[in-house]
Amino acid sequence: MHLIWDLPLRLFHWLLVVSIAASWYTSKQDNGLIAYHLLTGYFALGLIVFRILWGFFGTAHAKFSNFLPSLKKITAYIQSFKQAEALNYPGHNPLGSLMVFFMLATIFLQAVSGLFMDDGIFTNGPYSGSINSSVEAILVIIHRNGFNVILAAIAMHILAVGYYVRVKKQALISAIITGKKSAKIAEKKDSISHSKIGLAILIAVIVTGFIYWLVVINAPVIETYYY
Repeated sequence: MHLIWDLPLRLFHWLLVVSIAASWYTSKQDNGLIAYHLLTGYFALGLIVFRILWGFFGTAHAKFSNFLPSLKKITAYIQSFKQAEALNYPGHNPLGSLMVFFMLATIFLQAVSGLFMDDGIFTNGPYSGSINSSVEAILVIIHRNGFNVILAAIAMHILAVGYYVRVKKQALISAIITGKKSAKIAEKKDSISHSKIGLAILIAVIVTGFIYWLVVINAPVIETYYY
């Protein structure tokens, strides 16, 4: 077994799962948890910002440069399914890479659009009413419908993982828990020696400060006039 996924990346993965589930549960306006929905949204945004930075400064298989999908790679990978065994990748395979970028983009857009939400009844995002009304209307539509796209992507992800576990006999679930993959999938030269814990903590602190600045310190005060 060789260490492939670093600890910060694994924590990001499972915390994102928790934050999405919490965001879904607290999104119902009739359960009195909408204030917590804002907090889970801020947390999810912070996770995505952390993952973006970790994609540049993290360990080998966490870096975007090491799993950027290309048409050539995707085509070769799909064609390899016709063979006895598909091509093995120590990190993300080309199709998995597509899912990573898609999920990061959709969740990021969902979280950002939530900053401009105004349900007109219970509460509103910290930047509601601060931009052009037409642009804000588009962001509201995105936020109200974007979660369905995220759920569809999650369903596809779960089905794909199930396929690799049951059919391809690849222990993807245990890998994202322990960080280790078998020597059949990853060679010694592919392994990482450490998880850059210190750097991850530093980035997490910076991201936490940025999110606090974004939603508290920098949030505009919108004056409301009553007649």
